[in-house]
Amino acid sequence: MDLHTVTEVISPASPGQWRPGDAWLGGGTALFGEPRPHVSRLLDLTAAGWPPLTVHDDGVEIAATCTIAELAEGLRGYGIVRQCCHAFLASFKIWNVATVGGNLCAALPAGPMISLVAALDGICVLIGPDGGERRVPAADFVTGEGTTVLRDGELLRAIHLSASMLSTRTAYRRGSLHRHGRSAVLLIGRADPAGGISLTVTAATRRPHVLRFPDPPSADEVEAALDTIPADQYVDDVHGRPIWRRHLTRHYAAQIRTELAA
Repeated sequence: MDLHTVTEVISPASPGQWRPGDAWLGGGTALFGEPRPHVSRLLDLTAAGWPPLTVHDDGVEIAATCTIAELAEGLRGYGIVRQCCHAFLASFKIWNVATVGGNLCAALPAGPMISLVAALDGICVLIGPDGGERRVPAADFVTGEGTTVLRDGELLRAIHLSASMLSTRTAYRRGSLHRHGRSAVLLIGRADPAGGISLTVTAATRRPHVLRFPDPPSADEVEAALDTIPADQYVDDVHGRPIWRRHLTRHYAAQIRTELAA
């Protein structure tokens, strides 16, 4: 879609250049997906030259401009990364353009990068117009459909995933109305080293919900935890009604509990 109100593109761009009417540009697959009449200038982050993946002793830093193709290749040894990348159900053309950061900032319920970093307790690194940095748990980054914790002029610089989280055992379930349809329910379970599990509910709900169990939960405990998700949190659109998403969430949660307890 043409953003006909845009009159200028700044490339490369830095946080200090932001002004009202600007929008940060990553891959653009989400930015150009719908009209944005309030945007008059684009600040190109892809030209900043950030390394897609930076490995540290304690984990890996994923640049916001890392493409899905770069993520899938760089972390191909981790099954949960591969599964979330394939949840896009997108062509290689999209994989080579769409970015991890763009998927998070679009804040669509079906965003699989949101599912991935929330389930692995990722940390989002944000930079403000003044250069100040703050860190936010990835599970708290998305606040609703199309909304995030980003303040005016703030950008998502990177997401940090710890080595211990990447190496944990996970269980993945994804449901859709159609074989090649958008994710309507996406659950990721994670076995914690201390013996408990975490269960991350996405796609079915307007924002991620991470349910944590310090000990292996019973079926009733999982059901009780799912009951804490408000009914109005379940998405209602052409990809699935709330009652169906809620039912499938419970069905997958029971499967994940059994799989992780095995």
